Amino acid sequence: MDARISYETGVLDERAVAPDPFVQFEAWLQAAVDAGFREPGAMTVATVAADGRPSARVVLLRGIDERGLVFFTNYESRKGLEIAQRSDVALLFYWDRLERQVRIEGSAAKVSPAESDAYFASRPRGHRLAAWASRQSTVVRDRAWLEAQVAACESRFAHGDVERPPYWGGYRVTPTRFEFWQGRPNRLHDRIVYVRDGSRWRIERLSP
Repeated sequence: MDARISYETGVLDERAVAPDPFVQFEAWLQAAVDAGFREPGAMTVATVAADGRPSARVVLLRGIDERGLVFFTNYESRKGLEIAQRSDVALLFYWDRLERQVRIEGSAAKVSPAESDAYFASRPRGHRLAAWASRQSTVVRDRAWLEAQVAACESRFAHGDVERPPYWGGYRVTPTRFEFWQGRPNRLHDRIVYVRDGSRWRIERLSP
């Protein structure tokens, strides 16, 4: 790792950011799209287990509006079970070539069944079959066993549509805090935080 790397791509000024963090986030997300990132919506989702131990994994952002940010998963996975016990989550986006990251804190709740159905129906058939074949986060014998489950699902749904499994669907994260980080020279990075304060967002600069 080269400790001499300097961040000099951009600046972030609390006097110039959008008053709404969703607007600021969507502008940065679009910049990542325009920059050609393969998965600009890739985000780390951190959850907390009942014993207080954190866990994190990367998932894909599948929707955003004024209500929050949406991702989809198996509700019986480790993250699903942890969210069921404690809804507090943290999200992290990192776009290295833009020298930017966004940290988001909030609570997660299941989206409506209709919303999950609509998204599931838009997925490629193979992805839908895999959702039936995989009991996410559980131990399996080997790869061959997993592929056998996919083959069984292919036979089961050979003559019809692949409907959504009851244990699969979306979560919407409702943010209470956004932090936008822009790398700057000499490690004097710009950090602008939005904190939910009643019906408005309070904007502050943090020390790097």
